[in-house]
Amino acid sequence: MTKDRAKDFEEIESVDELESFDSALEWAPPTEKPGEVATRVVSDAEAGWRLDLFLVAKFPQYSRVLIRKAIQAENGVDVDGIHGKPSFRLKPGSVVSFRLAEPPRESPIPEDIPLDVLYEDDDMAVINKPADMVVHPSRGHWSGTLVGALAHRFQGKLSSNRGPARPGIVHRLDRDTSGAIIVAKNDVAHANLAILFEEKRIQKEYFALTLGGFNADREVVDQPIGRHPKYRTKMAVAPDDPEAKPAQTYFEILERFRGFSAVRCLPKTGRTHQIRLHLAHLGCPVLCDKLYGGRSEITLEEIDRTRRPVSKNAEAPPETTLLTRQALHARRITFEHPTTRETMTIEAPIPRDIQAVLDALREHRSLT
Repeated sequence: MTKDRAKDFEEIESVDELESFDSALEWAPPTEKPGEVATRVVSDAEAGWRLDLFLVAKFPQYSRVLIRKAIQAENGVDVDGIHGKPSFRLKPGSVVSFRLAEPPRESPIPEDIPLDVLYEDDDMAVINKPADMVVHPSRGHWSGTLVGALAHRFQGKLSSNRGPARPGIVHRLDRDTSGAIIVAKNDVAHANLAILFEEKRIQKEYFALTLGGFNADREVVDQPIGRHPKYRTKMAVAPDDPEAKPAQTYFEILERFRGFSAVRCLPKTGRTHQIRLHLAHLGCPVLCDKLYGGRSEITLEEIDRTRRPVSKNAEAPPETTLLTRQALHARRITFEHPTTRETMTIEAPIPRDIQAVLDALREHRSLT
């Protein structure tokens, strides 16, 4: 625990008191719904805690500012039936009642969503993000996000550098891109990781399956990326746009198949949709990338054409869908640990849906 952290809690008399608060914090999602009154009994270990800190510990989905407003409001919070102040010191056995407000949308609601934790220590974690998961809440995606899952898994012990909407988030992945993503568990680690990203000292390696492939075994695309001039949801390679940002990606073909390729991708910059755009620029878009490749799924029958009926009059059996999202996976990340300075490489296994397509390509589209 650092003194900088203590400054965030100005009324706490000592760093030791804050450390006691952190170490005693044991949180479970509330069973009560917004609008209902939740009651919590003060344990012996929590005796002497400030009322506002007690509620922050019990309800971390609410910011401390919102907790204090609730305490100051009439009928918001009481202790043993008496209205208290934020600095009120609690006694063991006291009953604290808190009328749950609707959490502001900028604060993630903890959700019990299983996470594949590839690595974890006191300062950080690396999560294997599944496809079809948005990293942080946004319009139309208020639930089922990575930050909601993180808030539940790490019980509020995440960095706050990027504000209440993105606790622990250092960088991001597209919704349908799976793989390794770093999470910071305190503000110091977050700041150090941010410096590593800014100085391009974190190497991210992606695995992609593409339609077609480029001629050479290796290619480097150095093309700036800007907003698409017509479509709000798209980016574009924009060499003539003065507001476009430089972007470089190194590509290496790992395997070639008839009509497809397996590609290793090393982005040197971190622009939105960079790998997807640069592969499309090379004429081999990421497989099932609807935005830049035109279609969002592939079936076994499209890969293995012998499964299709020979006669036009023959009844076609149901097709076997293998993949329904872009075949892009953050496979490996190499970085310097934000505290120990040890060089680390964390790998996320290729997910089943991409592996199923890869297996089918090896069986039915091999060049050998």
